[in-house]
Amino acid sequence: MTKFQVGAQMYSVRDHTGDAKSLREALKTIKAIGYNTCQLSGQGKDIAPELIRDFLQEAGVTCCATHVSFEAMESDFDALVRTHKLWNCAYPGIGGLPGVYREAGSAGYIEFAKRASAIADKFLDHGMYFIYHNHAFELERFDDGKTGLDLLMEHSSKALQFELDLFWVQAGGANPVDWVHKVAGRMDVVHFKEMNGSTKPPLMAPIGVGNMDWPAIFKACDEIGVKYALIEQDNAVDSDSFGCMEISYKNLVKLGARF
Repeated sequence: MTKFQVGAQMYSVRDHTGDAKSLREALKTIKAIGYNTCQLSGQGKDIAPELIRDFLQEAGVTCCATHVSFEAMESDFDALVRTHKLWNCAYPGIGGLPGVYREAGSAGYIEFAKRASAIADKFLDHGMYFIYHNHAFELERFDDGKTGLDLLMEHSSKALQFELDLFWVQAGGANPVDWVHKVAGRMDVVHFKEMNGSTKPPLMAPIGVGNMDWPAIFKACDEIGVKYALIEQDNAVDSDSFGCMEISYKNLVKLGARF
C-alpha cells in the first residue's frame, strides 16, 4: 500500500459544486465512493468558508489542498491564510502560470518565480506551503534548452513547492517519473491524471483506463515523500463526473493506493 494518501480534486466534479447545497452533497458522495481527503477547487465563489468547513466536517472529508488565484494571493493574503486555517489546510496552490507571465517568455517565468517566492515565504511563516500546478506548456524549451519548470525551480525559493500534474508532464513530452525525482524535497502534493491515447490534445480518462505507468509513478512518489496524490479528470464533467471518480478509486485500490 502506498505511503501517500489519495484524494479527490473537487474540480473534477465541479458540475456538482456550484452552490452550497450541491457542494454539501458532492462532499458526501465523494466520501461514499471512498475518498477521505480532497482539494477544494471550482466550487461556487459565493459559498462562505465557514459553511465549507461545516460541510467538510459533516461529510468526514479533510481538505488537504486548494487552488486559488495568484491575484488573490498577492492582494488578499491575510484572508487566504484565515480561510486555510479554518479548513485546516496546509497547501494553498494555484492552477497554472498567469497569462501575463507566460506571454513574457523566459523572463516571465523568472519574474513570476521571484514574486511567488515572496508569497511562499510568507505562507511558510504560517505553516503552509504554496504549491504550483503545471500544464504541458511549462515543458516547452527556450533557446537555452531550459524548460519553464526548470526556470521556476532555479529562480524560486525552496519554500515554493510543486504540484506536478503527471498527465501534463507526459503530454509535454517528458517522463513523469523523472520529474517526480527532479522535484524531490519540493513536492508534498501531486496530481494523478490518466492519459488514454495520443490524440491532440491527449485524451483524459479515469485512472487505470490508459497508459500512464502507475506502478513506477507510485514508487517514485513514495521515494521522494509525497504526502497526497489528488485525482483530477478535467473532462469528467462531460460524461459522469462521480462515475469517473469511482472508476479511478476502484482501479487505484487494485493498484495498492491508500485512501
